[in-house]
Amino acid sequence: MTTEQQEPEKRYDPADRTLRFVTRQDDITLDDDPDSLRAEMSCGHAVTPQSLTAWCRSLLDQGQYVFRCPALRDGTLQKCGAQWTYQEVRKLAVLTATEQRHFEVTLAALAAAEYCECKTCPGCQTSVERKDLSNLCVQCTVCTAETGRLYQFCWQCLQSWKGPGPRSDRCDNQGCTNKELELLKRCPTMSLPQVPGVVDCPSLRACPTCGLLLEHDRSGCKNLLCSRCQVEFCFVCLKLTPLCLQTSTHFRPCQDGVAPRQTSIPAWDRSSTP
Repeated sequence: MTTEQQEPEKRYDPADRTLRFVTRQDDITLDDDPDSLRAEMSCGHAVTPQSLTAWCRSLLDQGQYVFRCPALRDGTLQKCGAQWTYQEVRKLAVLTATEQRHFEVTLAALAAAEYCECKTCPGCQTSVERKDLSNLCVQCTVCTAETGRLYQFCWQCLQSWKGPGPRSDRCDNQGCTNKELELLKRCPTMSLPQVPGVVDCPSLRACPTCGLLLEHDRSGCKNLLCSRCQVEFCFVCLKLTPLCLQTSTHFRPCQDGVAPRQTSIPAWDRSSTP
């Protein structure tokens, strides 16, 4: 957004008794303009409407739908990290109607992408959620109703379904392949310098809980925390960390050695994830 396209500068109403205003200089964390009236967030750090709007918009632009305080804790280099609700952000950022629409549409889209696996039907372009995670043959109820005949498409290649079903590997359309599975099959191997004996380990793994493809940066221990499902697992043996640590440690080789390349990608059953 350019300077010319920005909304007029927003300021708090000094008479607003629903806000707790901050005047001490050391409370100022997100904006350096000494003339701006600041209000206190639920975590105790202070903001201006402009700085709060800009920070939260930057989080949305990065694909994050959880708003957290970036201020440093007193006397440390550690971020506060407190979570702010959208209702609090909307009020203290003094969001305009246009900003509210942008925030809410973006929040909904990001949350849906996180918790619901939806794809666009190639026939009618509506969003469809797959019920059977092991079946690539998906029926679109909208197309079926509009055309008066059964319409199915392939969840993998997003073309009208060809061949018998149900199937979990591919349909009969030319070029219907699982690109992520191909990456797992062809990725190079690596070693973990801080875990003795771990060599020839595939450099790319699908999270055993949700199937997200992850890489190890070869630093630290052998365990990774999945950024999508927030479940920690061992990159070497592919067991969940608590199970792996029953016979090993973070920096010792796994009892079962290096798990072979994965030949399938786990489907995420969100109902079983804590």
